[in-house]
Amino acid sequence: MKVVITGASGYVAGRVLPALRERYDLTLLDVKTTDREGAEVEGIILTDLLDRDRDTYREHFRGADAVLHCGFTRAAKPEDRFWAEHDNVKMAYNVYQTCIEEDVRRAVVISSNHAADYYENLIWSDRMEVVTPDMVPLSDNFYGWAKASYELLGFAFATGKVGGGKKLEVVQLRIGGPRETDIDRASSDDLKKLHRGLGAYLSVRDQVQLTVKSIETENIEDENGVPFRIFYGISGNSHNFWSLANAKRVIGYQPEDNSAIKFADRIDEILKEAQSRQYGAQSG
Repeated sequence: MKVVITGASGYVAGRVLPALRERYDLTLLDVKTTDREGAEVEGIILTDLLDRDRDTYREHFRGADAVLHCGFTRAAKPEDRFWAEHDNVKMAYNVYQTCIEEDVRRAVVISSNHAADYYENLIWSDRMEVVTPDMVPLSDNFYGWAKASYELLGFAFATGKVGGGKKLEVVQLRIGGPRETDIDRASSDDLKKLHRGLGAYLSVRDQVQLTVKSIETENIEDENGVPFRIFYGISGNSHNFWSLANAKRVIGYQPEDNSAIKFADRIDEILKEAQSRQYGAQSG
């Protein structure tokens, strides 16, 4: 398969890039050729997907089977956050529209758990237990608002109503915590923060599997015939508070990692510290 990756020098794309190089014929697009450590990423074509003139980059989409959209622009100053996220929504539009124009079948878009991060206020205040992808995306910040906008815009393209009758198959991956270091920030005096870090964890091999199955699963239509899906990008963690049920059902996602097992030694240390703290308080 021929796959275009946007934002190819970024962190999230970099986690899966080695595996995808082995599996697909890749076209890598970004505005820079180095990763966050300054290392060169082989094969990147410098491309500005914010350019409204899609003729400047449509050739890179031509003949592709799928696009993995990881492109993202960040605000330099806090007061510019809305405008940077507004640009990210425009970039998503350019990707969707170019896919339609160049007959790319599917767009797999790196969204974020922050598309629905308002619900975490309810979870950690014990008013809700789990968030599912079919809930209305609600966020209380510009970053999450933009991700939710990617999703809603993607749905419009999947219906065919804004693509001249063509349906673009769209998968949104709400990435959780794609890091091995979140456990290092956990402590015995805030076990909900520990729970959050463990539940959000996404390992590299589970991210690869989720990405590949999102690209390759033949039929992703919903019950109304719209080829649009939202999946949470997390591993099979015992502490999950975002639902993986639809990813398992629709694309056969079978996560191999569980943060409770992977970080068991550190969890044990934290829980022993919490136990000591609690018993010390009681005895005092």
